[in-house]
Amino acid sequence: MGGNLAAGRYDRVTMGQPIVVNEKPSSNPGVVRFETNRAITGMGHERYPAGTEVWGERPPDELARRILARGGVANVQINGNVVTVNLEKGSDTTGLKSIIENLYRYYPDQPGTESAAVAAPEPA
Repeated sequence: MGGNLAAGRYDRVTMGQPIVVNEKPSSNPGVVRFETNRAITGMGHERYPAGTEVWGERPPDELARRILARGGVANVQINGNVVTVNLEKGSDTTGLKSIIENLYRYYPDQPGTESAAVAAPEPA
């Protein structure tokens, strides 16, 4: 059932949407592409090297922050609905797909677990 509108609260299960992600290996060793069911950058091509601070608050900026914080990543490139990750030598893709899938999720699936997504802002 949907949210409880009379009380001004919403059912936490309906908050946010997962992104459908397909992981595609590249012909270049250490490079992996993730194709999503929605555009993250529009028409822009964004590049985020490891070791530099990501300043913006747009969805591609937040996604890059999360991927880089995971570690083992040399850089992230996001173009439309494709996220390309260049891995550091010896690193694998474990957890990357989940980070992308949960970009727009605000609550965990199960009580007591932590969400990878940023909490929605408090109303003023």
